[in-house]
Amino acid sequence: MRSAKLLFLCATLAAAAENDAPKRLAARALGDTPIWSDLRALCDGIGGRPTGSPAAQRSVEWAAKTFRDAGLTSVSTEAFKMPQLWLPRTAEASAIAPAQFPLRLVAAPFTASTQGTLEASLIDVGEGTQQDFTRAGARAKGAIVLVHSKEMKSFDDLFAEYLRNDSLLTAAKKAGVSAMLLQSTRPRGLLYRHPMSIDGSLVSVPTAVVHREQAERLSRLAQAGEVRLRLNLQNQTGGEYESHNVVAEIRGREKPEEVVLIGAHLDSWDLGTGAEDNGVNVAMVIDVARGFHELGIVPRRTIRFVLFSGEEQGMWGSRRYVERHRAELDNFAAMVTFDTGSGRLSGFFLNGREDLRAPVNAALAPLSGFQASDHLIDAMDGTDNFDFLLSGVPNLIGIQDPLPYLPDYHAESDTFDRVNQREQKVTAAIASALVWALAESPERLKRQTRAEVEQLLIDTKLDQQMKAFGQWHDFTSGKRGLFH
Repeated sequence: MRSAKLLFLCATLAAAAENDAPKRLAARALGDTPIWSDLRALCDGIGGRPTGSPAAQRSVEWAAKTFRDAGLTSVSTEAFKMPQLWLPRTAEASAIAPAQFPLRLVAAPFTASTQGTLEASLIDVGEGTQQDFTRAGARAKGAIVLVHSKEMKSFDDLFAEYLRNDSLLTAAKKAGVSAMLLQSTRPRGLLYRHPMSIDGSLVSVPTAVVHREQAERLSRLAQAGEVRLRLNLQNQTGGEYESHNVVAEIRGREKPEEVVLIGAHLDSWDLGTGAEDNGVNVAMVIDVARGFHELGIVPRRTIRFVLFSGEEQGMWGSRRYVERHRAELDNFAAMVTFDTGSGRLSGFFLNGREDLRAPVNAALAPLSGFQASDHLIDAMDGTDNFDFLLSGVPNLIGIQDPLPYLPDYHAESDTFDRVNQREQKVTAAIASALVWALAESPERLKRQTRAEVEQLLIDTKLDQQMKAFGQWHDFTSGKRGLFH
């Protein structure tokens, strides 16, 4: 049913588009464009690209070249400092008693290496609460502990997995464990990277994510008697290093100093090839830029296209971008980002700003047939809008259907073939029309004051999440966001 409706809308747009910029942009995005060859080049040709890796640097060079090949003449890479390097190297494990079999696992980002190959008893600590560790008692000291996880089926489940990190690590350190094995939240042996810190700081407990079904086997064996494992986790760590954001722009015809930014993050984890998270939206941002150039459409304000690095390490690329451009932020009319794969776009997160609903609906009115007006007032902490939000800049995040995205999140299965090409073409059409309208409108969206931002954080309860993630002090001290 939706396919037939989309075909009808495409035909309608093409017929009406001759002198209508948003419809021309949308019709072009829905047509035959290089978006998929770009995505294949990024995902199949470069693959997974953790910030700090050679693949990440190749992706920066590729993105800059692809923007230039798309016809944009104002293209640059902006260097910034990442505080801490972490890259995976070796992850090997096996059960040696009472049965012998290899284990499938991967290192959890930002965790320490083992001191060579570790041999120790396995202790099942349930879900890893302080009470679970108390029940394990002295047996946990020096042991490899197994932590059970619920199967992840929703964003609530995903955030719960992140939010337990702090208490889990505190309990594990207090117990003196040698290492932790986290049961995979994905069934059928699927492995993924689960970062153990939000800001990329290093965690002293060696930790790995283990095959879900093997974790259950280990648990049953541990109920019957002693289980012993061998574990070797070797990760590359280091101090500060340089990374890059990729920036391209189309200068505005009347108010070039005013900016509408559309972005996505270029980096990814390495088990898959970073297609849904977030290569598909990288390719989309590039194709939106290509569409403006091909059609010769120049809006009133500048449109800036930014591909951020360091997002998976704690949103460092966008944080450093905001710091670098702090003096310009009064001229930022809006920031729009996309970071949840290629599922159907139903609307936008308004990030606590009800005043954005009417202008976004007006911007999307020419494409009302796509039904992308189911906006949510929720404020989000976890992608590249965050430091713009803290700085008062109007910011939006695309709401893309999470059901096809979540199973592949940070996982081995995040590959090109998982992408919903039909829906992502619609997202490209909507994104094109939205940034056009935000950049063309005679009226600008309002930047909030520090007092307004702080009230927004409290009203949306984002302050509670920031406190749990250790971000609140940076805001209240003026290290992040507006100073006054």
